[in-house]
Amino acid sequence: MAITANDVKTLRDRTNAPMMECKSALTEAGGDMDKAVDILRKKIKGLTAKFGAREMAEGRIATFIDPAAKVGAIIELRCETAPVAKADKFIALASELAKQIAVKNPAGVDELLAQPSMVDAAHTVQDRVHDVFSLIRENMKPHRFVRLTGLVGDYVHHDGTQGVLLQVEGEKADAQLLRDICMHIAAINPVSATKDDVPAAVIAKETEIAREQTMGDPKNQNKPANILEKIIEGKMKAWLAQNVLLDQPFVKDDSKTVGQLLSSNGLKLVKYVRYKVGDIS
Repeated sequence: MAITANDVKTLRDRTNAPMMECKSALTEAGGDMDKAVDILRKKIKGLTAKFGAREMAEGRIATFIDPAAKVGAIIELRCETAPVAKADKFIALASELAKQIAVKNPAGVDELLAQPSMVDAAHTVQDRVHDVFSLIRENMKPHRFVRLTGLVGDYVHHDGTQGVLLQVEGEKADAQLLRDICMHIAAINPVSATKDDVPAAVIAKETEIAREQTMGDPKNQNKPANILEKIIEGKMKAWLAQNVLLDQPFVKDDSKTVGQLLSSNGLKLVKYVRYKVGDIS
């Protein structure tokens, strides 16, 4: 059967594959459009396997929130190079996967990739990733994600390199308020949400630093031990105020802490997730 230019265009519209690959697939399939689609998908899967060993140090953070369903998700989608992380198709894929996670609640990356795609139920999420790969020809894969339910807010930096998903308790929450707190978390990067959440090893390290600073200050040489301990306690209180989210001065109004801001709006912090592309997790 003769392969027409219109046949090639139709296949390209369905798959986004290059024109010559579409023509080759149609020729191999004897003009059968569905068979040609399968041929292209199998070819792309073979290519992604070859690309799989390449390092993926770049990527993008994406979020999705459904206020009515009270659910949200955040994902880090990795790729090889910074230009690809800024490509429209890659950005759209990251957003698509964030929505898939929020709505379909996969248990992990493997389950996510195996799920039927919300965009095209006849194919899996892995197929959707392959579709974008077929255009960009660069390795890409979901690296990590989190799904939260309840009152949730989000923020993604304009370049997509970092983002935050926040969960609070309360009767209702203003979306802009939650976004502002997420922006605070992205900018300040607290060590933990509360004092109790700070790892014991971190407390021990910072206490030792405070002790060395106190003992090394000539002004403290003749002070009694109990006074020196109070100075060390004061340094630790100051460190906690700078590094624990609820005790941090709010970036948009440093007359109140983040904890006071939440409390004054009838809200209580439950959890937050801060992702930055390339962080080890």
